[in-house]
Amino acid sequence: MTLLSQLAALLAIMSTGIVYGTDVFCALVQRAALAEVDDATLTSVMGTTHRIADRRMPAPGILGVIAAAVASVLAAVAGRPTGSATAGAAFLLLVVWVLLYVRISAPINRRLTAAADAHETPADARTWQRDWDRVIVPRAVLQGVAVLALGVSLIS
Repeated sequence: MTLLSQLAALLAIMSTGIVYGTDVFCALVQRAALAEVDDATLTSVMGTTHRIADRRMPAPGILGVIAAAVASVLAAVAGRPTGSATAGAAFLLLVVWVLLYVRISAPINRRLTAAADAHETPADARTWQRDWDRVIVPRAVLQGVAVLALGVSLIS
């Protein structure tokens, strides 16, 4: 059972790592780059990016959340309370990330995608992007701490 809980934690680390790396890139690079382009370019690039990402990123994100929960349960069954608690903490952090994404990021993604698909540049596109940028650092921190907690669950 210990091995299964560790394998689930590894799967959660790998899956969550995909989303974590993406969020860190957005926080460190994308925000600064978008500040230097005009609104039409911002709308086109981010709308297109979100159209593609919103189709491809749910799989690793969902897998990471599920694998963290499974790792927590299996560690508990294996008699590893610290491993269970740290994997459980990772699960909760990932749930908070999902809530931030669903409530703030996803609606903005849809608006930018619709504008890009219609070849329009909304007057408030820059405001939408600022609102999206406002939660990218907290999202990256949540993912990073979740990955760290999952790593600790492997050795606890």
